[in-house]
Amino acid sequence: MFIVRDIEMQRARRDARADRISCPADHTPEAGLSGDRETATAQATAEYLISQNVTTITTDRSLPYIFAHHLLLRGLEIQYDANLGVLERRQKDAEESAWLQQSQSITEEAMRLACELIANADVNDQQQLVHRGEVLTSERVRSVIDIFLLERDYFNPKSIVACGTTGADCHDYGSGPLYTEQPVIVDIFPQNRKTLYYGDCTRTVVNGHISDTLVRMHTAVCEANAAGCAAARPGVTGEDVHKATIQVILENGFKTGLPSDSDPESFCSMTHGTGHAVGLEVHEPPLLDFGGPELLLGDCLTIEPGLYCRALGGIRVEDMIILTEQGNNNLNTLYTGLDWKN
Repeated sequence: MFIVRDIEMQRARRDARADRISCPADHTPEAGLSGDRETATAQATAEYLISQNVTTITTDRSLPYIFAHHLLLRGLEIQYDANLGVLERRQKDAEESAWLQQSQSITEEAMRLACELIANADVNDQQQLVHRGEVLTSERVRSVIDIFLLERDYFNPKSIVACGTTGADCHDYGSGPLYTEQPVIVDIFPQNRKTLYYGDCTRTVVNGHISDTLVRMHTAVCEANAAGCAAARPGVTGEDVHKATIQVILENGFKTGLPSDSDPESFCSMTHGTGHAVGLEVHEPPLLDFGGPELLLGDCLTIEPGLYCRALGGIRVEDMIILTEQGNNNLNTLYTGLDWKN
C-alpha cells in the first residue's frame, strides 16, 4: 500500500511501483486526522495497519520517529531489522540498470565538459588558470557543472573540484583558483529528478606539464581501477575487491591508510576503501573495503582508487559497474588520462 496526498494519487497510480494507492483520508482514526500533513500520514499508516489486523511491524534504519510514535500509540509492536530491504535495493533489475546507465552517461558528459574547460584554460603570471579573461576557480567550474546538469533535469549535490594540495583530502570540495601543472580531482554524482537514480564518476585533470611523479601516481591508480573492476563479480566479497585494488597500489611502491603526524609531506597513500554501491542514494551498501560482504548479482558499485600526497594533491579515477552473471558491466566509456587538452 502506498499512502500519498490525495492530489498525488492519480500520478501515483500511473508511476508508482505499488499494488494499491490510497490517501490519509482513506484511513481516518475515530478522533480524526491531524491538520499537520506529516502527522496525518503517520496516523493513517497506523490505522491502515490496524485495519489489516497487523500487531507487529518490522522496520529498517530509515523509519522516521514520527511514524514509530503513532504506531506505538495504537499499540503496535516495532521490531528492527538492519538488513530489511537492503538486498532488494542492492540487486538492480533491468529497468534500474538502464536508469543507472542513463545517469552515468549524463555524468560523463558533465565530466568531459569540466575537464576540458580546465585543460584548455589560459594561464596568468601567477600560474592561475584563466577562462574568458577571469581566473578559473573551483566555484566557477562547479557552476558550469550545475547548470549543465540542471538543464538536463538532474539534481546535483556539490561536486568536488579540488586542485593541488587541497585534493590531498579526498573529500575536500575545493575552493579558490585552479593552477597550472597541478592535479585537479573532479568528482560528480548527480541524481536524475525523474528516476531518482544517481550517477557517480571521478576523473583527474592537469592543465599544462604533467610531472613524472603525477604520471607514476596516475598509472598506479588506473592499474588499481582495472584490478578492482576485474575482481568484482557475484560471489566474491567487497573485501576481496578492495584487496585486489590495494595490492596494485602497494606493488607500485605506494602506501595505504591515513598518514601519521610524523610522516613527511611526500607520504603518498590510498586513504579510503575501493568503493561503494549506488542507487537511489549515492552511497548505499555494500562497501568495497575490509569487512565488505559477499557481492550479489545486480549490485551497482563504484571502483574508485586514489592516491593522495600532502605535497602534491590527489589523483582519483572512478568508474561505476553493475555485476552480471559474466562478471560485470562497466557503465563508463570516458577517457581516464590526465591531459584533456583538445
